[in-house]
Amino acid sequence: MSEEILINVTPQESRIAVIENGVLQEVHIERTRNRGIVGNVYMGRVSRILPGMQAAFIDIGLDRAAFLHVSDVRSVASATPIRTVPGNGVNQDTELAAIGDALHDGQPIVVQVVKDPLGTKGARVTTHITLPARYLVYMPYTKHIGISQKIGDDAERERLRAAVKSAMDEGDDGGYILRTVAEAVSDEELRTDIRYLRRVWQAIQDRIKGAAPCSLLHEDLVLALRVMRDLVRENVEKVRIDSRETFHRAREFAREFIPEVENRIEYYPGERPIFDLYSVEDEIKKALERKVPLKSGGYLIIDQTEAMTTIDVNTGAYVGRKNLEETLFKTNLEATQTIARQLRLRNLGGMIIIDFIDMADSDHKRQVLRALEKALARDRSKTCMTEMSSLGLVEITRKRIRESLEHVLCEPCPVCKGRSVLKAPQTVCYEIFREILREARQFGADKYLVLASPVVIEMLLDEESASLVQLQEFIGKPVHLQVEALYNQEQFDVVLL
Repeated sequence: MSEEILINVTPQESRIAVIENGVLQEVHIERTRNRGIVGNVYMGRVSRILPGMQAAFIDIGLDRAAFLHVSDVRSVASATPIRTVPGNGVNQDTELAAIGDALHDGQPIVVQVVKDPLGTKGARVTTHITLPARYLVYMPYTKHIGISQKIGDDAERERLRAAVKSAMDEGDDGGYILRTVAEAVSDEELRTDIRYLRRVWQAIQDRIKGAAPCSLLHEDLVLALRVMRDLVRENVEKVRIDSRETFHRAREFAREFIPEVENRIEYYPGERPIFDLYSVEDEIKKALERKVPLKSGGYLIIDQTEAMTTIDVNTGAYVGRKNLEETLFKTNLEATQTIARQLRLRNLGGMIIIDFIDMADSDHKRQVLRALEKALARDRSKTCMTEMSSLGLVEITRKRIRESLEHVLCEPCPVCKGRSVLKAPQTVCYEIFREILREARQFGADKYLVLASPVVIEMLLDEESASLVQLQEFIGKPVHLQVEALYNQEQFDVVLL
């Protein structure tokens, strides 16, 4: 599978497009005014202990306090016996230190952000610091050496483990995790990563000594360089960058850490916008729509809510050629590929419910599930999938680290407040009638003036004109109407005159 990465940089934002076989698969956006903070290390301060949740709020200098669960607090040696509380339900055999025994109000604490603030929630933080490099992740507070499960060859796993152990000094107290891209790399490349990570950690330790509470100790790389570190693989044919400054920084970064890809980095000076090369702008616009067409004529409906994302599969215009069961099976099978791509493209996380079209054949159900599982295997974010229920529903959880594409680019409609619906004009007319009756019984004015949107006033003068006349006869007072062009469909005022 050929892959190409496009990097568009402006003073306001950086955008990354991951293209696989000519098709957009992922979009990453980072704006200068509100950069993502995942990976940043802060000198925080405990602002509030929540014993009932076994958690604490940590002030790290942002608008909203960060959230720290007891499972993310490093064990600290203490002469005082530490009470234990039940695990969080995922593993009931796990016992955790009580949050009140580990932390206290006002305590300074070094934390790292593992999840950006999402919606009304603050950032999620941990005291288990991890520092990523090209091939390794450094864990300064553990002795463990782990290897990515995607490296399946036992001999290669042993070679990598031995290479890391030999590269570690006797005074190195930390541990390492070998990333998937470390497979088949040389011992020298691993040593280079280890030296780099030690320098980064030493710099953080030096800042900790004199750091003020709620201050930044370490900031992760900018988006363009994070992409070079995390996304550039052997199958990436080109990395095209339309900013000369970012191009030079990327080349320098590659020269130091990934010299094998330095020649694949290109500066794009063309007058045509770089995202127009593969119609990326059009694909981003489509990724903000609810309806996603399938090539066969079927379609998906994707609805993102606070609690979960729902995906509904429909046959649409596709009628098939053989029989109904075959038609439903082919539509569901095609939908699996599109769903996997949309999850990556829209960066949807958390709980995802897929409503496949009901199929009677159990073998068809298994094939659809296996196709979905295979499509999700290409996703860089961790996903877990359940079996299909009797109602044709499949539950997926996808690790959510940053805001979805919709939340980055859009905001709730000021008219409907994110409900996606408005009260019908007829509903608003009846609300106006009830409000006039309420005012007439309570105050008894000489006449009433209704201010409303054009569509509501039009309905009051047309379809509901008879009802308005009956209301005036009932209260014995005249009701005047006035159009307010700036009012939305749901807004109205009843003025007593």
